[in-house]
Amino acid sequence: MADPRDEPSDGTPVKGAVATETAPPPVVAERGAPPPPTGVLGLLVREQSVIVPIVAVVAALAIGAVLIRAQGVNPTYAYQSLFTYSFGTADGLQATFEKMVPLILCGLAVVIPLRVGLFNIGAQGQLMSGAICAAAAAHAVRDAPGFLVAVIAMVAGILGGAMWASIAGALKATRGVHEVISTIMLNSIAAGLIDYLVNGPLKDPTQSYPSSYPAPDGARFQALGFVPIGLPIALVLAILVAWMLRRTTLGFQFETIGRNRHAASYAGIKLGGMIVLAMAVAGALAGLSGSIEYLEIDPYRYQDGIAGSLGFDGITIALLARSSPLGTIPAALLVGALRAGSSTLMFNTGIQPEIVDMLLAITLLLVSLPIIAKLIFRRHTAKSSALASSWGS
Repeated sequence: MADPRDEPSDGTPVKGAVATETAPPPVVAERGAPPPPTGVLGLLVREQSVIVPIVAVVAALAIGAVLIRAQGVNPTYAYQSLFTYSFGTADGLQATFEKMVPLILCGLAVVIPLRVGLFNIGAQGQLMSGAICAAAAAHAVRDAPGFLVAVIAMVAGILGGAMWASIAGALKATRGVHEVISTIMLNSIAAGLIDYLVNGPLKDPTQSYPSSYPAPDGARFQALGFVPIGLPIALVLAILVAWMLRRTTLGFQFETIGRNRHAASYAGIKLGGMIVLAMAVAGALAGLSGSIEYLEIDPYRYQDGIAGSLGFDGITIALLARSSPLGTIPAALLVGALRAGSSTLMFNTGIQPEIVDMLLAITLLLVSLPIIAKLIFRRHTAKSSALASSWGS
């Protein structure tokens, strides 16, 4: 057998030498960390991003069925009437798609900050800011061609939402103010400020109910059959956000900050600027959803209730999607169908539409449980690891 030391420096094996495969080094678990699960449990852990939302939705529907039965209504009939309208009729399908547009965009407005380690509760206020900015801009250029008015209104909505969210980002970056607190407060500030505008400078004097001036006829979005114009926009943006997070330097910086802020700072990433930018992008998406609501949904004007609970539903969408931009699409489809069919559910069964809010609340709770458990077990593992290290030192 040839001596391995006689091999040429270029790595070419010597004639007569026996080729041997180098075995990969064994995987050694970190001291103090539990071994990775195997079998069915391991599969559940590996695929939890898909399994957890499905289980949460099924469990929420099961709990809802029990509560519906307690009201003397057959839950099978109730769910059948709800989903038959949402998916089985042209009007219901259009209503579902119309709900999907702001839900996808508001879901993305929560997903992007989550990937940076931030929790944006302010999509509601950012949507409202975008809608009122779109209404003001559309009225200011109302004599321009309809297409131009629509573009200007959407740009104004994007800028309005981005500006409003940037306030929370700047407070976080400069003063360390927690974004949950600041965004909740900004929601209330936006509501009060917009209430003043629609009762003052932007109020349409022809309306007895406080509302803005309507969008010009030529700027209003008309559905393509039962598909609203905003749906392709939302779908394309979901794909672009997924691509940005996976394939661009900006997405890498966002992910690095979200995974380890100290390592990101050591690598030269400017944390303050990235935090403000992430919140601005999130606010821009929520503001765009507000401008689309203004241009697409009758009565084509800003009035109280235009946002509904869409901004807060974005939180449910983001958690159902497990912070995946593409996951916001099926999540928005489900929530949109529930929202669109709630009125039909009440008409056919007498059940109040708030049952949908209850289903979404249960779903949100069940989806959040693994996240809460992960945080608890992570802290417990860290403490155990620290204890083992100090004991063995």
